[in-house]
Amino acid sequence: MEARDVTAGALVGSDGEEQTAKKDAAPAKEKPDTKSKMERLFGFKKEDLTSWSSLVALLNRPTDPASLGIFRCLFGLLMAIDVTQERGLSHLDFKYLDGAPVCRFPLFNFLQPLPLDWMYLVYVVMFLGALGIMLGCFYRFSCLMFISTYWYIFFLDKTAWNNHSYLYGLIGFQLTLMDGNRYWSIDGLRRPSIRNAHVPLWNYTLLRTQIFIVYFIAGIKKLDADWVEGYSMSYLAHHWLFDPFKVILPVELINLLVVHGGGLILDLSAGYLLFFDATRPYGFLSVTYFHCMNSQLFSIGMFSYTMLATSPLFCYTDWPRRFFAHFPAFLRAVLPLTSPDQQPSASCVYPEISSTSTERQEPPPAPKAPKLRFKHRLAAIFTVLYIIEQFFMPYSHFITKGYNNWTNGLYGYSWDMMVHSRSHQHVKITYKDGQTGDIGYLNPGVFTQSRRWKDHGDMLKQYATCLSQLLPRYNISEPEIYFDIWVSINERFQQRIFDPRVDIVTADWSPFKPNPWLMPLLVDLSPWRTKFQEIEGSLDNQTEIVFIADFPGLHLENFVSEDLGNTSIHVLQGKLNVEVVEEKKNYTVQPGEQIKVPAGAYHKVYTVSEDPSCYMYVYVNTTEAALQDNFTKLLEIQERARNGTETEPLPPELQPLIAAEGEEVNATDPIVQLFLKRQRRMKEVKKRREAGVLERFERFAVKKYYTIRRGFLMTAIALRNLAVGLPPLEQLTREVAFANMKAPQADGSQEERLKDEVGHGEL
Repeated sequence: MEARDVTAGALVGSDGEEQTAKKDAAPAKEKPDTKSKMERLFGFKKEDLTSWSSLVALLNRPTDPASLGIFRCLFGLLMAIDVTQERGLSHLDFKYLDGAPVCRFPLFNFLQPLPLDWMYLVYVVMFLGALGIMLGCFYRFSCLMFISTYWYIFFLDKTAWNNHSYLYGLIGFQLTLMDGNRYWSIDGLRRPSIRNAHVPLWNYTLLRTQIFIVYFIAGIKKLDADWVEGYSMSYLAHHWLFDPFKVILPVELINLLVVHGGGLILDLSAGYLLFFDATRPYGFLSVTYFHCMNSQLFSIGMFSYTMLATSPLFCYTDWPRRFFAHFPAFLRAVLPLTSPDQQPSASCVYPEISSTSTERQEPPPAPKAPKLRFKHRLAAIFTVLYIIEQFFMPYSHFITKGYNNWTNGLYGYSWDMMVHSRSHQHVKITYKDGQTGDIGYLNPGVFTQSRRWKDHGDMLKQYATCLSQLLPRYNISEPEIYFDIWVSINERFQQRIFDPRVDIVTADWSPFKPNPWLMPLLVDLSPWRTKFQEIEGSLDNQTEIVFIADFPGLHLENFVSEDLGNTSIHVLQGKLNVEVVEEKKNYTVQPGEQIKVPAGAYHKVYTVSEDPSCYMYVYVNTTEAALQDNFTKLLEIQERARNGTETEPLPPELQPLIAAEGEEVNATDPIVQLFLKRQRRMKEVKKRREAGVLERFERFAVKKYYTIRRGFLMTAIALRNLAVGLPPLEQLTREVAFANMKAPQADGSQEERLKDEVGHGEL
């Protein structure tokens, strides 16, 4: 090995790889570790930061490509799986309906989906790009195939946005610029000159910093009063994953300390724990447990596994060599290289040696300043600017006027993960014919497959514009569109989010200006949340409650279902005027007072005080209560009949109660029929919950198989259509039916909800 390569090996060692040149003779005595404390902690010396040239040399320092190569392979594999899952290949025909009147929400209004068969081709390109990344085959071209199609699909639908999808796009962009194919890649087999060659340190710096930002900024965002006080994700504490904590803690403390406190501490500390040698084992344990739990708590696709794949990036970059060195020798042909020898790379900066003398009696040659090329400086500039941009973007909402809080706007770079939970109680869309003045109502969500427009001003504007273009087809000229949307954020009062008096079609909206028709969040009423818990705790199981807040000068028009036979309004703050429409009567209600409103009729609640009002609906679903009472009686009769304590014969309509399990029965009484249906479903749920690991895995594998199968079969049909044209309709129908085939189920009602059970939706 030349002296240049020996020096390069020593430089790589300063990043954590304790490498030695095996081809050279080992020294007689081990040299003492002369690294400074800073170098041992961070992998570089303070002198590396004293000038721009030294920083460029540091960022382009030769580094082992092993860890980057393994991450590239894992990322490509996970993205290939993700194409059929969260990216939606398996249900693409439902997402992009050719010719159907559908309202869409692209980031830029000029973006529109291609015809359906061409969209399948876009997904094929993305899938092949992910496979190319995984295999390291035509690496740079594969990265371009993946990120170009990925970002196109990402920008095409804002309603599908989430933090981890944004992260995938960022990592794909970074890998495009990196030398990720230097280790365990097909490119390395095709081009021996790049096989096992060094990669510059900035490749690792970018990825490590990106993951650190994901954790740390997510933790900073959780320093929010609602999160710290335990209001953001309180429902999680009831999940079965937290059952072990329930042995020693009540649910309230699990919510406050484990869910919210634990999440905050982990996000703030994970990046630091993974970075330092002494704390890395604890960091690995923490983030592994955290992401495994998240995979069960949320439907977040490959995110948990992708984050687990990023954790080894913080280890010494030669960890794959040491790991795979423990495998049997006969597997070495297909496993990654374990040899510590690496080739020099033009992407890296190596210090030049002033003397080539190799005599042991002379002092070692002194390194000269490295020769920095333009591409090295450009890589350093990009690294610094990218890191600054990533730290800046989550706090740039003074530019785009969006934040992942009440005022949702263009916030898709905030790393606000699960900081806010929302519930919608009431959504009303009113249209007005601009020529005739006729007023009508639209079903919420008509002409769209998304529900996220209800919380975003930019999407609401797009939706209203789309509706104004579609309604003239139904003889509604120059339509005006008004939205009355009630939202509760983090267990606050239900309140309006947008001004219901504003025609959104003609309303002004700009990403760079405050939204003038957004109603402010009533933060002054937040302390009432502690009172909510007391009120709810004092009610019986059959009584339900909804907390409402409204602005002066506005009113709520509400219809009480006939099932809610005992509904009343209790005023907590402010002054109300309640109008019962059919009776044509008005009642004034003061704080502390209540009024009963009739079932099966409309009423209006006006806020007539100078300040916002808050009140609550208290109601009992009398129909469901009667149904539950009947179920209780039927269960008692069934138990007595089966254990022989029932003295009188059952009437014919109750005979199905004592039928043997699995026996076909024909219940004539609708209550008995519903009772038996619920019992079957409860047994199925219990059976699924008590299933063993193998049965659960089999169920999971079968479900994924048919999902992936449909995606690939529908893709084959689309590519065939592009190549040779559409087949006869009968043939196309048979092909789609074959693609839609699902796994046989023992009980068709296994996943079925009891649609005929009586419940309540909106008040």
